[in-house]
Amino acid sequence: MPQKMTPAFRLYLITDRKLFASPAEMLQAIEQALEGGAAAVQLREKDLPTRELLALAYAMRNVTQRHGARLFLNDRIDIALAVSADGVQLGRTSMPVHAAHKAAGGRLMIGCSTHSLDEARQAQEDGADFITLGPVYETPSKMRYGAPVGLRVLRDAAGSVSLPVFAIGGITTERIPEVLQHGAFGIAVIAAILTAKNVRKTTEECMRELS
Repeated sequence: MPQKMTPAFRLYLITDRKLFASPAEMLQAIEQALEGGAAAVQLREKDLPTRELLALAYAMRNVTQRHGARLFLNDRIDIALAVSADGVQLGRTSMPVHAAHKAAGGRLMIGCSTHSLDEARQAQEDGADFITLGPVYETPSKMRYGAPVGLRVLRDAAGSVSLPVFAIGGITTERIPEVLQHGAFGIAVIAAILTAKNVRKTTEECMRELS
């Protein structure tokens, strides 16, 4: 099994281009978040055709490199390798973690999306480098995963695995202290930052709570 890579970030920003009028606007918001201290971005645009996703990934790679930030691709190991990204995020229906490590030749950090204590434990057993766990709170973007798992499951999972656990789902600046108290290593966010009136300022506030 490849040696685990420890995330050098505690704020994991996830994209959603549907929050914006154009990809260019999204890239601008991502850059503002990076200026505010975000150090990792997951390009999560599952419904984009491959060529469009590749073009957006190259643009995102340029933006993240300017700020010394990590870039992750959702599922797409091929595109992650093509644009020299830092990792991939895998879900329930993705390629298994061990196969992803093999396909990437050990060059990519592997994050795994989990929604229960059992899934968190399985991700560790499979060789993930870190996990996201949620939704911790109710949030529209995670409704398809069912009811929120809550803080208790977050606490139990964080106490049961040695992997860094990123709380996801309904995370706001005000809720950061609470999830950290329940064992989260960091947070994964979409709307809390990308829909903020001042993206850079909101990111800076999140980073202060995480420090």
